[in-house]
Amino acid sequence: MSFTADVKKKVIGNFSRHEKDTGSTEVQIALMSERIKNLTEHFKNYPKDNNSKRGLLRLIGRRKRLLRYLEKTDPLKYEEITKKLGI
Repeated sequence: MSFTADVKKKVIGNFSRHEKDTGSTEVQIALMSERIKNLTEHFKNYPKDNNSKRGLLRLIGRRKRLLRYLEKTDPLKYEEITKKLGI
């Protein structure tokens, strides 16, 4: 499954705080998690794609920093989102 606009809207709908929320920490983490899932599927077919591996590692690091921030600011939301995403 590729990362299309429909998938993005569904993810935003599931994790947004209100109707027009597209940039909250929870939404950003969920979108990054979806992209990480798609990239890991990509590497099953193309294991030597080193340029994309670098992008994947950057995404993982960015998501990790956002998760750390969320854990400090709102521990309840952190627990909720990690359970929803299975992180």
